[in-house]
Amino acid sequence: MAHDCAFLEDLDLADDQRSFAAGSRESHAADWGAERKGRGVVPDAVVWPESTADVSAVLAAATDHGVPVTPFAAGTGLEGTAVPAEKGISMDLTRMDDVLEYRPDDFQIDVGPGIIGADVDEYVADDGLFFPPLPSSGDISTIGGMIATDASGMGTVRYGEIADWVLGLEAVLADGTVIETGSRAIKTSSGYNLTEILIGSEGTLAVVTRATLELAGRPEQIRGGRAIFETLDDATEAVFDAVRTDLDVAKIEVVDGLSARMANAYTGSDLPDAPMVFLEFHANHGVDEEIDLCRTIFEDHDVLRFEMSADDDEMESLWRARRELAYAVTNYDPGLEPLQPGDVTVPISNYPEIVHEAKRLEDEHDVLVPCFGHAGDGNLHYSVLVDPDDPDHVERGEALYKEIVERAMAIGGTSTGEHGIGQGKREYLEAEHGPGAVDAMRRIKRALDPTGTLNPGKIFLE
Repeated sequence: MAHDCAFLEDLDLADDQRSFAAGSRESHAADWGAERKGRGVVPDAVVWPESTADVSAVLAAATDHGVPVTPFAAGTGLEGTAVPAEKGISMDLTRMDDVLEYRPDDFQIDVGPGIIGADVDEYVADDGLFFPPLPSSGDISTIGGMIATDASGMGTVRYGEIADWVLGLEAVLADGTVIETGSRAIKTSSGYNLTEILIGSEGTLAVVTRATLELAGRPEQIRGGRAIFETLDDATEAVFDAVRTDLDVAKIEVVDGLSARMANAYTGSDLPDAPMVFLEFHANHGVDEEIDLCRTIFEDHDVLRFEMSADDDEMESLWRARRELAYAVTNYDPGLEPLQPGDVTVPISNYPEIVHEAKRLEDEHDVLVPCFGHAGDGNLHYSVLVDPDDPDHVERGEALYKEIVERAMAIGGTSTGEHGIGQGKREYLEAEHGPGAVDAMRRIKRALDPTGTLNPGKIFLE
């Protein structure tokens, strides 16, 4: 249903901060995931706020007029979180991309939600600092989007997820009320932890307009490399053994042979056609001891080759192949299309099991399933490639996708480790958390957004 957004003309916004043009509206009707699944709904209007006051004015007016608002930024999401489900207004936050305050002595930076993650790293690099939890898409995705989904990345095994590095937020509720959460202190026991409630809420509770991020010092020693195994089971068991040994590793990623072939085809890399574990160690001292311990653990799991390097170019080539796997999968075969990317996460002791199950189902359903992911925290990324013109192939692929998610939840895991629920995984929410917990989530939603203005159609099944 279309909504009358003419009231936007009455707000104190510049002409280039609002648009009713078809081109602008259509460009906000899809993100990466929604485009593939056909979920996007074209909004009635697009606004580009440039300040907290702008966000507040738009939300207050939209709530008064009964018009839904969907926050939008870089459009790199995979579950349709940032695209309208009910038309209304798409609120594009990419112009709020400034560094608002930088306190290097406190290891802190305040930024707008539209700033690209990698730009934060670049801004603080001269002081030997960085923002550790950036996801693999950190060079194209915004801090606001990362906060919305509580994103994480390859360094999660050592550094944790986005929530672990956000000290406080400024945010605007649906009625235009501006709130501040958290503080500049690195810990607090004061009141409800509203920061944690807003992180991961996917724009359904408030619109973040400022984030206070904690930074870390760049390690003096960085070593990266790969270990090659004969079987994928050997690789995943080696990862589990390394993690339970409390190996001090910053990144530990599994890549199956199929994913390696796809990476080679897309990036021109020369990865061997075999299961691998990509590794990176960060330390200020003693990095060689950790590498030696890792080699010993991997040798117990019949590692074929264990190769480490301190050369920046070699490490960049290695990690580029891993970072661009999402593109590699999509472009591998023009006759096949991926279903929505999977990102289940399980307890680390169950990681070998979930990877093995994914590959078993690949054989059973005769569907390609490249598997890779942040193995150190139990996160499995997988894609299911199907022929869109073959209904039986699509049906088998969808059944396989669902079986992996359900198996992950059955062994104590989650349907989404970092992509969020959005529109794509709403059916799993109650099965994962139970009706009581989901009802509590709905009560929080109604308390903060009683009119249902913010990002309707996301997280909850109606």
